[in-house]
Amino acid sequence: MTAAPRGIAAPDLSQVDRATLDTMASAAAEIAECTRVLRKAGLNPVGEVLKGQGKFVKMGHYPKGDVFDRETQSQYYYHAHREGEHGHFHCFLRAPGMPDGVAPAPEAEGRDWPRDDKALAHLVAVSMDRFGVPIRMFTTNQWVTGETWYPGPDIVRMLPRFAIDHAHPSWPTNRWLTALVRLFRPQIEALIVARDAALAAHRKAHPDTDPFTDRTLETLSETAISIAAQQAALRKALG
Repeated sequence: MTAAPRGIAAPDLSQVDRATLDTMASAAAEIAECTRVLRKAGLNPVGEVLKGQGKFVKMGHYPKGDVFDRETQSQYYYHAHREGEHGHFHCFLRAPGMPDGVAPAPEAEGRDWPRDDKALAHLVAVSMDRFGVPIRMFTTNQWVTGETWYPGPDIVRMLPRFAIDHAHPSWPTNRWLTALVRLFRPQIEALIVARDAALAAHRKAHPDTDPFTDRTLETLSETAISIAAQQAALRKALG
């Protein structure tokens, strides 16, 4: 049985600095525009990723080969294996696109994890419902994604660098997902803090178990999200 993930409370946007709020407001406008053009054609972000991919199979990566931006070194894929959702996006940043000074956690030393230019960090996952609407965000343990483990503060520094700036498999979906990570920046930061706290608590409770490979420890933190609620809280914070 998978351990219960560490949840987070909704962040107080009144405590967020103005520059971040302005970035979030721009992201909200971008999401609204992407949603508008998709809905005009009866489409949604998930359907765009799945089109032409054949049968949607549990645990498969969609689109095949993932989505990767060579300029920003950002990457994502969509797949399904969790209850209560249609599927979820996993968002990553690869080492060549990371800020200066970041480094894998000390626990990465000697492990067979991606390293050097092949190292990659999982930033966040986004759960979607069957209508193509985001409903949750969560973080996962290392064994889930096969990532290189980076300390939470370094992951936070990576967040602004996530951007898919090309048209494959869908220009509006890529813009939408890029903006979603920016709109929910406060929640993602809180999820990352909770991720590290959950891992530390598990290590303390089970000192003889490697927490990174423990199959009972899968989802480390999660929270429900709503674009409409985030937009309302943002408007209030901006006055």
